[in-house]
Amino acid sequence: MAFEKITEAASNYRHLDKMQIRELLENINQEDNTVPDAIKKVIPSIEALTQAIVDKMLLGGRLFYIGAGTSGRLGIVDASECPPTYGVPYGLVIGIIAGGNKAITEAVEYAEDDTEQGWLDLREHNVNEKDVVIGIAASGTTPYVIKALEKCREFSIVTGSICCNPDAPLSAAADFPVEVVVGPEFVTGSTRMKSGTAQKLVLNMISTSVMIQLGRVEDNKMVNMQLTNDKLVDRGVKMVMENLKITDYELAKDLILKYGTVKKVSENYHS
Repeated sequence: MAFEKITEAASNYRHLDKMQIRELLENINQEDNTVPDAIKKVIPSIEALTQAIVDKMLLGGRLFYIGAGTSGRLGIVDASECPPTYGVPYGLVIGIIAGGNKAITEAVEYAEDDTEQGWLDLREHNVNEKDVVIGIAASGTTPYVIKALEKCREFSIVTGSICCNPDAPLSAAADFPVEVVVGPEFVTGSTRMKSGTAQKLVLNMISTSVMIQLGRVEDNKMVNMQLTNDKLVDRGVKMVMENLKITDYELAKDLILKYGTVKKVSENYHS
């Protein structure tokens, strides 16, 4: 019996091409509003995966995301934002996409069907039993991702997965599966929509919670963020002023430019 993909089921809406813009927007929004509830149902699964990542990272491990198409791009986005946001080194969270860097902006034909390349791509980063690998695939059937996770299991590497179909083959390959079932897409089969939104939200939840658990946030502030533009410098200055009760903006700015992060200013400044 063939695996039934809810992500490929017919849209709940007909004749989209006859709808006016306002109707299209309202209907898409109505569908998008169902995503948070679908995620809420699987928070225990997300929690288990997140705890496993924290445990490994506290022992010196890394986090890998591996996917194809939209799923792979979402993983790369989340991974790339961790260093500037939380001041962690590049290479602590790594995004891998089927087809390589070209696939970030262009479709690479049949890359997701390659059953060997996923593991080879992971091996380029010397993946090992200290790490956690999360496979991301809306359908839960992407060979590139499934086979990579199965290979990880052979080498005792902890794995997780994020997909949008129940009882998916990808889930069977993962130690900590997360299945966010959001139902049919507004445009039939267009999993960059609700499925993509669900995956993005779950990735945000995981990486944010991991970084907080690793001590990269104090109170509710990104005290380790990198000062990569004027906006972030200004945000850092205001945090320094608040934390250290400094009223002189220029003094706070000099301090943060000297020490590089809000956290380092707090550790080194003595009034």
